Order: sequence, then structure tokens, then C-alpha cells
Amino acid sequence: MSALSLSPRALYEEVAELLRQRIFRRELEPGSWIDELKIAEEYGISRTPLREALKVLAAEGLVTMKVRRGAYVTEVSEKDLADVYHLLALLESDAAGVVAIKATDEELAGLQALHEELEGAVNERDRFFALNEQFHMRVLELARNRWREQMVADLRKVMKLNRHNSLLKSGRIAESLTEHRAIVAALTQRDVALTVQRMREHFESGLEAAV
Repeated sequence: MSALSLSPRALYEEVAELLRQRIFRRELEPGSWIDELKIAEEYGISRTPLREALKVLAAEGLVTMKVRRGAYVTEVSEKDLADVYHLLALLESDAAGVVAIKATDEELAGLQALHEELEGAVNERDRFFALNEQFHMRVLELARNRWREQMVADLRKVMKLNRHNSLLKSGRIAESLTEHRAIVAALTQRDVALTVQRMREHFESGLEAAV
């Protein structure tokens, strides 16, 4: 790979994003050692921005730094996964409850349209995954709490480390769509308690499929 050109954002941030995507694509497997020298040569950079990038990924939980051994892609245990899903259920159900009260009719219509796109992407796995995350993050955006939004974004990165993504389980995509329909219906009715309940149930089902 040729040397990276410096964009308006810092070089280490570009490197962090490249490594992040390689981790999500399983090009760098959970538990694997990150060869800093090799990667620096591939990207045509010094090890300084690479090490800064690894610090960013370590703060996100994607990389684990081990004393005198270097950086490793984080392995997620079943307990880790359960803890992440528990927090996501709390944060995202709370956000959904806020959306049920405060979102405009136009914003709710936008969520409905996004869900319909999701319905049409059942045979395109990568697009379905992207739209699914977009739907969830849009709910967070509409709740307008940037701290909660950042926490969820970081937790979702850790969730992606799971070798057995819940949506890969046979029949899980259809179940997930049914749950999304129920969430959208509760939001449309502006039923706060039901919206919170439906979102929590969605994560409970997701965890069952992920472990």
C-alpha cells in the first residue's frame, strides 16, 4: 500500500479507521497480535502515528495493549458480550422512550422509511447490517443526547468483535425485522412504555442469538 496522504484530520485518525475496518472485516482476528512493523510498512508511515492509532482503538476496547508484548485485537467473552448488550438495552430503550415523546411526525416518518429500506435489504447482508445500525443510531440522534450517543457508538464497536454476530444466526434477520416493526409501531403510537419494552426485548433476543 502506498503512503497515506494527510487529510484534514490527523494521520493517526486515518490509520485508526483503516485498522478498525480491518478488525470488523476479520482481516485482523480477535486475539491476534498486531504486527506494528509490518503494518507501518504496508501504510508507508512511521510507527509513531500507528501507535497513536492503537491507543485510540484501545480506548474503544477494540485493541488490548499487553506489557512488553504489544497490541492484540480484543477477544470478547460471553460475559463481555452480555454486559455490552445489557448496557445497550438500557441506553437505547431509554433513547427510544425519549423519541416517542419528542420526535416530530416527520422524524418518525423518516424512521419508518429507514425501516422499509431495511425490509427491502433482507437478501443483501452487508447492506442489511449497515441499515440496521443506521436505524439504531438514528434513534439515538433523535433523542439528542450526545453523551449517550457516543457511549452507544463505542459499545457497538465492541459488539462487532463477536465472532458469532447475532444477525448471522439462521432466522435471526426475520426475527429482527419483526422486532423492528414492533418498535416502529410503538413509536408511531407514541407509547413510551411500550417503546421502551420493545427495544429491550429486541436486545434480549439479539443476545440470545449472539452467544
